[in-house]
Amino acid sequence: MTKTELQKIFEDMAGLHVVVVGDVMLDNYWWGNVDRISPEAPVPVVAISKRESRLGGAANVALNCRALGATVTLASVVGDDADGERLVTLAEQAGIDTSLIARSKKRPTTTKVRILSRNQQMLRVDEEVTDELYTEEEHPFIDMVLKYLQKVKPDALIFEDYNKGVLKENVINHIIAHCREIGIVTVVDPKRRNFLAYRGVTIFKPNLKEVREGLHVDISKVSLPQLDIAHNKLHDALQHHISFITLSENGVYFNDGTTSEILPSHIRNIADVSGAGDTVVATATLIYAITRNTHLMAEISNLAGGLVCEEAGVVAISKDRLIAESAQVLC
Repeated sequence: MTKTELQKIFEDMAGLHVVVVGDVMLDNYWWGNVDRISPEAPVPVVAISKRESRLGGAANVALNCRALGATVTLASVVGDDADGERLVTLAEQAGIDTSLIARSKKRPTTTKVRILSRNQQMLRVDEEVTDELYTEEEHPFIDMVLKYLQKVKPDALIFEDYNKGVLKENVINHIIAHCREIGIVTVVDPKRRNFLAYRGVTIFKPNLKEVREGLHVDISKVSLPQLDIAHNKLHDALQHHISFITLSENGVYFNDGTTSEILPSHIRNIADVSGAGDTVVATATLIYAITRNTHLMAEISNLAGGLVCEEAGVVAISKDRLIAESAQVLC
């Protein structure tokens, strides 16, 4: 691949429209200094000096798609609370369409507070309800999303599942069926609860731990034969097109029914792996939507996931850094 061809792919991302459906969360970071141990208990006292809120979960996937240049619409349910307002405001400030975000009086907005000192996480506090959507919330949400898809016909749709209740099976089935009917690429970043509910999607992107738990298989060694067996089991259950499995420090694996391969990871100075999967699924979706090239999709998204691991906290991919590294590795 030439640098000109690679540059054209990244330029074409600006012409894509992606809908991200799933569980959103507000990631709060509190930074401070630790100078002493509490006299009340053997725990450090953190003197907070800075606070910041960032988009997390499906909202971080949307942010990554936006950072790469795509038009993005985020579909989810947040609480009718201040954290929900903050999340929507952050998304809008990032240029993300929030018209498909519903408010619920039955659940709070999922939030995570990470307390850090010297870039080390001292504590994390979560506030959430993980029950599935109530029926009176579910049906209006499905109707809203389907009407939007029919009207806008985006290029791709990403399901980002964090087991927080938005992606219940009925929601998944209706959206996949509609996407297949009107020709929208569907990509899934699954979790255990609905692992095998995404029948008929284009790309299924779990990590290795999720494959082991979701299929109840013992992949004792990361090897092409064992991963090919896992792909076949997934395909029997899902009838999907492509398996794309992230393997942590071992890189990524893909199988599109014709070709399968393990692409090794690249040497990194790892600061934080939080949100790397969000970056991978966002990058993979855009590359595949443009090129329909599974190998290239895996190569570039593997690089993207590694790049964000060099940053502290959940951050979106830098398009310029990704272009530069892709050119160095692929051209």
